[in-house]
Amino acid sequence: MAEVYHAHAYFEGRVQGVGFRYAALEVAREFDVSGYVENLADGRVHIEAEGKQDELEAFISAVEERMAHFIKKTNRDIYERLPQLVGLEVPLFTGFTIK
Repeated sequence: MAEVYHAHAYFEGRVQGVGFRYAALEVAREFDVSGYVENLADGRVHIEAEGKQDELEAFISAVEERMAHFIKKTNRDIYERLPQLVGLEVPLFTGFTIK
């Protein structure tokens, strides 16, 4: 049974109004991840995603690299997600979207 990992990443800096969400969407297409990216009211950008641990880490790193000149700080948390149903890995998301 495949392990499913869940990630939250928060990006601070001049990250809104610069195409950050669209860049994250483009980068997500290069990885086997699903989830979403959204602007937060406090000026940060939030990514919530799931997939294999190495794919999530590589995805978030690729977003950081692509948008490095706008990011001052990134907080990320990646953890193993327990199956939603006993014995089944049920995805929380389908595809990757902008919220």
